[in-house]
Amino acid sequence: MPVSRSPSRTRSTLVAAVAAAASLAVPAAPPASAAPVPAPGPHAGPARPPVKQPVATGYGGAVSTVDLDASRTALDVLKRGGNAMDAAVAASATLGVTEPYVSAIGGGGYITYYDAKKRRVYALDGREFAPERMRQDSFIDPATGKPLPFDQAVTSGLGVGVPGTLAQWDLALRRFGTRDLGALLRPAIKIADRGFVVDQEFHDQTAVNEARFRDIVPTRRLFLPGGKVPEVGSVFRNPDLADTYRQLAKRGPDWFYAGGLGREIARTVAAPPVDPAADRDVRPGLMERGDLAAYRAVVREPTHVPYRGMDVYGMPPSSSGGSTVGEALTILGNFRLDARDPVTALHYYLEASKLAYADRGRYVGDADKVDVPLDELLSAGFARERACLIKPGEAAPAPVAPGSPDGSYAPCVPPGTQTRALAFEGPQTTHLVVADKWGNVVAYTLSIEQFGGSGITVPGRGFLLNNELTDFSFQPPAPGQAPDPNLPGPHKRPRSSMSPTLVLKDGRPRLAVGTPGGSTIITTVLQILLNRIDLGMDLPAALNAPRATQRNTPFVYAEQPFIEAYGRGLAARGHRLEVFPGPPAGVIGAATGLEILRPGLVQAVAEPVRRGGGSALVVRPAR
Repeated sequence: MPVSRSPSRTRSTLVAAVAAAASLAVPAAPPASAAPVPAPGPHAGPARPPVKQPVATGYGGAVSTVDLDASRTALDVLKRGGNAMDAAVAASATLGVTEPYVSAIGGGGYITYYDAKKRRVYALDGREFAPERMRQDSFIDPATGKPLPFDQAVTSGLGVGVPGTLAQWDLALRRFGTRDLGALLRPAIKIADRGFVVDQEFHDQTAVNEARFRDIVPTRRLFLPGGKVPEVGSVFRNPDLADTYRQLAKRGPDWFYAGGLGREIARTVAAPPVDPAADRDVRPGLMERGDLAAYRAVVREPTHVPYRGMDVYGMPPSSSGGSTVGEALTILGNFRLDARDPVTALHYYLEASKLAYADRGRYVGDADKVDVPLDELLSAGFARERACLIKPGEAAPAPVAPGSPDGSYAPCVPPGTQTRALAFEGPQTTHLVVADKWGNVVAYTLSIEQFGGSGITVPGRGFLLNNELTDFSFQPPAPGQAPDPNLPGPHKRPRSSMSPTLVLKDGRPRLAVGTPGGSTIITTVLQILLNRIDLGMDLPAALNAPRATQRNTPFVYAEQPFIEAYGRGLAARGHRLEVFPGPPAGVIGAATGLEILRPGLVQAVAEPVRRGGGSALVVRPAR
């Protein structure tokens, strides 16, 4: 009915959560933060990785990341008087050490930032862009006339975009920070020098990459010490990255983009350092020194949609996160969603996702290079037109066709027949959130694309290069088909699904959330918001609840507990559910979030189980 706008193997909290009142009421007695984990002492031989806590509630600032070292780094910055942006940059630099296969200065990302003094949300775009020589057919094999096999495009110089992370840090600190980059790199330098304890996740990610890492000489030397995958409990050190960070602290970002390090990066991309004995075809890339010198991070206007009396802000294109989450929420705003009937609510969630993904594929790309009808995609009129296609008791066969965000909206239009296949995006990314005592809030998603990116390490520098250009569509559409907004092009940013999201109530932050997961990022963020706002779960339950993703594909892919809880009811409406194939199999995302429970009181939340769990910390725990 229309209304006015106004991994989880442990799921015991879900049943109670979905029965709660559908509101954003503050919990009467927020749980106290667990005691801080002591700082690690000197490592001597195998050790147990430190214990992480998934929920922390308290005062003075909060942080949630996937990694305890990164969370501790951010917390220390907050305790020493740094603000949320300072802490986010320091944490991401530490993640470059401890999570090098998903976070590195060889990649890029997106930040949404609430400035408490100005009471305004900003979006900072640090997405990589393509070299000047990149063309629409650059991923077409001239020998066959067909697109390159995806794995060959990934492990190549051709898939490497001009990295944006360092330029984004520089922009963020100049505009919103209070500390200089050199000071914020010091904690990461210490960890890179002394090492960190290898956990199961790091071991498994290395093992997945072992074959291609062996074929690339500097990568093998760094990540396969002694020729072996590091064992759980061993200590992994990266003195090369420590030295690179020291040089960046001394020389600044210009060394990366216009100086000696930039020359090394361009040379590595143009001639990947492959072992001569390897038979892997690692194609050279198109990047030149001038491409690095031309790169700029950009402050953009965030996307914004109202939802149930709140304001939801996200990343604009080249990210498709803000537009697709925003469109789906605007569609959902046309329906009553009842916590007492979660199957119906989830049916509407899946159908809204399906429609929004169809529009994402047809219309969203780098808005600096293509015309994206963003205002219309987020408009109430377009949402009503799309919502009228949703049947309360029946799932539409997928894929569905995109709509027409043209500003002229009928009460209802029949479904079309043409659509575009879902492009592949690697799920290997990371997300962090930070709030400070002044009320500033950061949501930051960063990535090098696949676990291990391109697999190419800059010799002697300690970091991997991304493969983000494989997020482009590889092949131009056939004659007569609709244009593709996500084709490669010179200095064009590939479309992303990264969705760092801020939710405001009465002009002040209430929620911050995001996740890794490739094209499932959008649905994970959307489902967490649905769980929290519509189904009445508190944020820990909303983030921990089992997930499903519908990206305009014939099947709904889900975690097994989701299928067990809701599969029968959703199948009765025509949804075809399958276990999410991964990677990792059966696990969707690894989210972090925070909620401002009341002025000054913050709850930080991380995964308790998925991808090894995350780390939530606060400056002063509530009692």
